[in-house]
Formats: sequence, structure tokens, C-alpha cells
Amino acid sequence: MARAISKTGSLTALGAMSGTSLDGVDAAVVVTDGHRIEGFGPTFYRPYEPSEQQVLARALGQWRGQAVDAATDVVEQAHLAALEDFEDVDLVGFHGQTLAHAPRTQGTLQVGDGAWLATALDLPVVWDFRSADVELGGEGAPLAPFFHFACAHYIGASAPLAFLNLGGVGNLTYVDPSFSRPEMAGALLAFDTGPANAPINDLLRARLDLPYDKDGRIARQGRVEQGALELFLAEPYFARMPPKSLDRNDFSEMIALVSELKDADAAATLTGMSAAGVLEGLRHCPSPPVQMLVTGGGRRNPVLMEMLSVALDCPVKPVEEVGLDGDMLEAQAFAYLAVRVARGLPTSCPGTTGVRAAVGGGTVSYPAVAQQVAH
Repeated sequence: MARAISKTGSLTALGAMSGTSLDGVDAAVVVTDGHRIEGFGPTFYRPYEPSEQQVLARALGQWRGQAVDAATDVVEQAHLAALEDFEDVDLVGFHGQTLAHAPRTQGTLQVGDGAWLATALDLPVVWDFRSADVELGGEGAPLAPFFHFACAHYIGASAPLAFLNLGGVGNLTYVDPSFSRPEMAGALLAFDTGPANAPINDLLRARLDLPYDKDGRIARQGRVEQGALELFLAEPYFARMPPKSLDRNDFSEMIALVSELKDADAAATLTGMSAAGVLEGLRHCPSPPVQMLVTGGGRRNPVLMEMLSVALDCPVKPVEEVGLDGDMLEAQAFAYLAVRVARGLPTSCPGTTGVRAAVGGGTVSYPAVAQQVAH
């Protein structure tokens, strides 16, 4: 049977993340006491099969029903496959798959039963990270900023910097490492910048049956349509003060804005929109960051990275340049957050999600008596 979670010392935590790009499950190990990062361990990636991606895509934006049930099964089985071969782990941080996110109206929905996974893995599982934040008036996202704060200290940063995650949606974390704790006022500011890879991927799937714009090749052949870009930036979201968050499909009309454009021009314009959202977001930061560290799949799109580098006044570089893993940073974040939840530490605060006070989200589930359950 799984051991109880120690309340002192460092823990070896296994985190799992399945993002809005619907590409697969990332799994990564972090050794931490819930404050400092003491080391990183093995990682693993389990891609979704095309048929699984279709099941997940059909459930996006839905809150209940057969499509959600089918997606839940895919998510649980994929996570079990991704996590079951890790050894010497104390606990698991399981984010699940976000299908719908409307914190101001309906709440937030991440499918996947952490209690079932705990019994299947015979390990304690921390899950349902977002609900408590939403219930206390927060956006429920982004949740990686507390981990970004720890990363800034891990790499020895001494001046304010920004972490930019370019997944399906873009989100930015402004970190001031002069503070000792992430929940202190002024230590963190975080928010979603706008769409990132999701609309580009959706466009290429629909038009060219391609999963994404590999190396930005299609966008590089086109030009940005300024009229569409201006309409995009007129969206009220960009004028809203952070913290603020988005659902994957909140900007689905972006596809309509480029519907009359040729493939290359449409891809270039959507890429330009992603970069422009980041530029707009930086206007909200207390001071200019000295560097922007980019994580997520978007850092592999040289066209998007060049657009950011040209537009911003600070160096823009992938997190690998400071010794971090841009493919696994979000999975590592949920490993780190799992330890914080288990230790009763906050995982979000007013500066990251707009929640009324620092709060520790998450539910801890322990294995049932049976070693394995069918689901």
C-alpha cells in the first residue's frame, strides 16, 4: 500500500499535464520540499493517438454528457499509461484535461478521476487543483506561476523576469525574485496573454490536415494581414486588467478573421496575433522584465519567436538556455504544486489568479484497498 505523505523534508513528486493543444500527456519528476526546487528527475511523453485527439476535441467546451464521459476515459487511460512505470515516487500531481473554463459563470472543468488514478497507481494523487481558487473568486488559471517563482530562484535570477508559456493559450508570469515567498504582494503577476498555438493548429488541421506549423514553414511564406490583426487587438479582453484567463476556444473567431486569406497568409496572421497578444500583455507588468523565458510548443516556432524578439525590448529565449526543460515545465509545475497542496501551502494568490486571498487548491486521494480497479 502507498505510504502516507511525509510532512517534512523533500519529496519526490511526479507531475502530469495534458494541455489545450491536445497533443499528449507530459510526465515529469521534481524533488522539492514545496518551497525550493532541489532537483529534477525522469520525464516521459505519451502522445495521444489521432482517434483519442478526436474524442477530446469533440468534448471541448462541454460540461457534461456522453462526449465528456468518453473524453474522461481517454484521459484516465492515457495518464495511467504515462505514469505507471515511474519508480520511487512519493506522490502524483494530476492536472487532468481542461474541457471547459468559464470561471466567472460556470466554473472550470478538468476531467479525470484522481481517486481512481490513486488506486490504479497505488500512490497518493493530488488533483482538482483549480476548483478552490474559482470558488474564492479567482480565475483558476494560470497555476504554474508559483512554480515559475521557484524556478527563478533555482536559476539564480536577481532581477524581474517573465516566463511565457506558448501552449494552446499563451500565459505570462512576471516574477520579482527579490521576494522570498510567491504569495507576497508584488512577487508575481500572471495572466493569459491570448491564443497561442490552438488557432494555428486548428487552421492547419482544417485546411491542410497538418497537426501544426512545423518550424513555422507555412507562416514564413505568408504575410500578416494588418486589418485582421487590428480587429483582433480590438477585443475587450486585452484592455482588461490582470489577473485574467481564457478558455481554449474563447478566440475561435480568429479563424473567421482569416477565412478569406490564403493558407500562408492565414498562418502568418494567426502567428502575428499570438505575438501581439504577448506584447499587449507586457503593458500590464510593473516594470519591463530583463528577459523573457519561453516554454511550451510555441518556442519551437521560429517565426513566432522572431516576431516576439523584434517586438520586445528584452532578450527572448527558450527556457533551455537557463537549464530548464520547456517540454516538461508544466508537468513539473504540477509535481511541485502537489507537494505544496500536501503540505498545506498556497498554490495561487491575488496576483496570479485574482483570488481574494492566497489559497491552496487541490484534493489528496489515497489508494483504495483494492490494488487495481476497472473504470
